[in-house]
Amino acid sequence: MNREEARRRAEEFVEQMTVEELASQLKFDSEPIDRLGIPEYNWWNEGLHGVARAGVATVFPQAIGMGATFDDDLLQEIGDAISTEARAKYNMQIAHDDRDLYKGITLWAPNLNLFRDPRWGRGHETYGEDPFLIGKLGVRFIKGLQGDKEYLKTAACAKHFAVHSGPEAVRRHFDAKVTQKDLWETYLPQFETCVVDGKVEAVMGAYNRTNGDPCCAHPYLMNEVLRGKWGFEGHYLSDCWAIRDFHEEHKITSRPEESVKLALDNGCDLNCGCTYQRILDAYKEGLIDIEVLKRSATRLLTTRILLGMFDKTEYDDIPFDKVECKEHLDLASRAAKESLVLLKNDGILPLKKDSIKTIGVIGPNANSRLSLIGNYYGTSSRYITVLEGIQDYVGDDVRVLYSEGCHLFGPKVQRMCWPRDRFAEAATVAQKSDVVVLVLGLDETLEGEEGDTCSEYSSGDKKSLKLPPSQIELLEMIAQTGVPFVVCMMAGSALDLGYADEKANAIIQAWYPGARGGRDIAQMIFGEFSPSGKLPVTFYRDLEGFPEFDDYSMKGRTYRYLEKEPLYPFGYGLTYGKATIDKAEIVGNKNFSEASKDGLSIKVSVINECDRDIEEVIQVYAHVNNTDDEVPNSKLCGFKRVSIGKKDRKDFLIDISSKTFETVNENGERGVTGDSADLYIGFGQPDKRTEKLTGQKALKISI
Repeated sequence: MNREEARRRAEEFVEQMTVEELASQLKFDSEPIDRLGIPEYNWWNEGLHGVARAGVATVFPQAIGMGATFDDDLLQEIGDAISTEARAKYNMQIAHDDRDLYKGITLWAPNLNLFRDPRWGRGHETYGEDPFLIGKLGVRFIKGLQGDKEYLKTAACAKHFAVHSGPEAVRRHFDAKVTQKDLWETYLPQFETCVVDGKVEAVMGAYNRTNGDPCCAHPYLMNEVLRGKWGFEGHYLSDCWAIRDFHEEHKITSRPEESVKLALDNGCDLNCGCTYQRILDAYKEGLIDIEVLKRSATRLLTTRILLGMFDKTEYDDIPFDKVECKEHLDLASRAAKESLVLLKNDGILPLKKDSIKTIGVIGPNANSRLSLIGNYYGTSSRYITVLEGIQDYVGDDVRVLYSEGCHLFGPKVQRMCWPRDRFAEAATVAQKSDVVVLVLGLDETLEGEEGDTCSEYSSGDKKSLKLPPSQIELLEMIAQTGVPFVVCMMAGSALDLGYADEKANAIIQAWYPGARGGRDIAQMIFGEFSPSGKLPVTFYRDLEGFPEFDDYSMKGRTYRYLEKEPLYPFGYGLTYGKATIDKAEIVGNKNFSEASKDGLSIKVSVINECDRDIEEVIQVYAHVNNTDDEVPNSKLCGFKRVSIGKKDRKDFLIDISSKTFETVNENGERGVTGDSADLYIGFGQPDKRTEKLTGQKALKISI
């Protein structure tokens, strides 16, 4: 089913509709039109890291963990698994005439926003802080969701367009002001990639304004850029109740009917919320033209036709048995394993089961289900916490002692008790253990979307990079026992790990690893596999001198603009072995002029020097020379996850796009302004901190 044919069929439907029927199709809970054979349909469904909020589904690692895999092949497999489960559930629900919220095959994912500030509560919904990484992973995830058959398997949605990353507390009336350079250099590239290369079917507008105009009625972003420059042909929808914000929060209109007009005139086809219930009032007042309603209805019906809702499709027979099947659970486990980032290891890891009699598992996230799943999740039929994963792994061979240690953020676990009511127990567990696994961090009650959190951080954003005071005290107390300990940090963002870096024997960044991720963490701790995840965000030492949260300029933010040495850099992560890049060379020996037109390929030779199989991530960074338009630091332009057997040597090919050699000027214009470039090939950035932490220097090629 090609788009042109689907559009013609949609137009035939639309031409037969009354004004009332047209209006009924532009709400997220679209009404049936029985005389035309159009069933009701609820457009709102979530698939960020598994089908969410509609019963049982495979719960994959949260998106930030997927970002840490640096594995675009994996992202497509995950997208395919999610769309398979979405179709299986949809088929089951339609058979029972269940057309409720969260039951459809239009999945409002992925979140392509850039994690520009570590305080942002929703950053864990993203793939990280780099537009190239986000774009590469996003395209493959979209391809997995949408499939490559005659019909769309599900319809993906790129959100939140554009220039959106907090603050959560003010998002409904906030104006994100950006320069044209920052807009085109940082905030738009990943959306462009996913629209042009990923062919994403839907785009969702953000809550905020950008440079004065609301993102769900933005003439420049929606029409000149999205549909004009990028040729987007799908449908555009509002974030939930964002159009109501036009008159209630942004104050750019005075009443709902004016908000309806502003949104529809600028091409917001679908309203998640209640404001489009006033379409008929606006129409009767003469504020909107029937052709505008037809335009949006046509786009929406085109998507439904492309999904095969009026035909027999190859997806109609996907059985319910595919939901949370072994294949998908194994894939989730693989994703969790690849997402784990080893930040520090003095040699304590991997633990050897036969040399330990007692292991202490301590911390508020050690036996927490919420710390496994992030937000926007489905229901798992089983959860495996870190405590349970370790207990299952060691069995009866090792004694496992457990203490919650402290409340996640409050002063005590039991309301009627004194503060620090689990400290004595935690200290005793540590003292009686040969080694401690201290599981700290956050969950969706501390970082998340506005209104979804329930702690002192009620906006969803963090006030600082520090752990809650209760956890800081617990960490310090465990360190003072003198017992060797491993910190396992379960959180969706960068935290201040300075003290842990100084005192802990090892640190694992586990993110939110999925419903059964505790098993994978345990297997990593005991050396069943070597960690291979890389940081998709910078871990700063502190926020001293950092721009204000509501300042959307990129100066000093993310690894590309960083002016201070980080604690742990973007792209960094250790393994249990040692691989080296023996040689790197440009295939065909292209010069800068040729590379800036056609791109190039780099042949990389990797040697595994250790006695175990490992995975690594080859990373290529570039810096264009002799231009004032290049970003201050080198930028990621290529990556490949690779497997190397023990004592083996392999060659790998990495393609580098011609866009790598373009820069963006102050007017937002992209072009080739330099005359040469330096390429750096390694297992991390070519910065001094990465070099110090890994003991390896990236290879350099100049063209």
